Amino acid sequence: MAEPDGGGAEGGETPAVVRGVDLVREYDRGAGGILRGGSTPSVRALDGVSIAVHSGEFVGIAGPSGSGKSTLLHLLAGLDVPTAGAVELAGEDIESYGERGRARLRLEHVGIVFQRFHLLPALSARANVALPLVELGRSKAERRERASALLEEVGLGDRMTHKPGQLSGGEQQRVAIARALVTEPELVVADEPTGELDSETSARVLSTLDDIADERAVVLASHDPQALETCDRLVRLRDGTRRRERAETELR
Repeated sequence: MAEPDGGGAEGGETPAVVRGVDLVREYDRGAGGILRGGSTPSVRALDGVSIAVHSGEFVGIAGPSGSGKSTLLHLLAGLDVPTAGAVELAGEDIESYGERGRARLRLEHVGIVFQRFHLLPALSARANVALPLVELGRSKAERRERASALLEEVGLGDRMTHKPGQLSGGEQQRVAIARALVTEPELVVADEPTGELDSETSARVLSTLDDIADERAVVLASHDPQALETCDRLVRLRDGTRRRERAETELR
């Protein structure tokens, strides 16, 4: 069962896989650009949030729509940079990298699972899983072997040659999870991964994410109680800020 956001290994001695400190993210109301000062009217999607996630943790980011869940997830994954504050991923300050450098950092250290799968419809399940290894310059034999092994691991060994249109929603999401793991990342982030799935299929997908959290850091953003119940601890957001809970002992 998920513990409140005061619990977990956040104060542990081992280095965090990903750490965000006093994160602020503002958007220009007109152009959608990042703000660093000035008087342009803006929307503050995230306001002073700090978080650290260690290997072996399955952390849920909880909150209603518009609370900043996806914004925080995107910052931790290096998909975006903060207006203020800092994100350290795999020991590196992501803002010290340019856009291309951050893309390489993500490729090597982060696996991303999206709600709508983002699979290429013309490719087989195995080819979709292998795609990140193409970017890393791995051989065809290595790509095939690694993708096949991961599809077996997520229970899709008999669906490797099927294209996304021939797979159910839950099968597509498990292909997406296999793709997220193919580079052996230290961090896996999942943005509403069960939002398109029924409860039974969601349970299978969540079990897969829980299993992979044994060897890496997993961060899941969701408003689904079933998904959040699977996590080790929760970070609760409201209106872009982190909510504090009563002491853990009071909640038991």
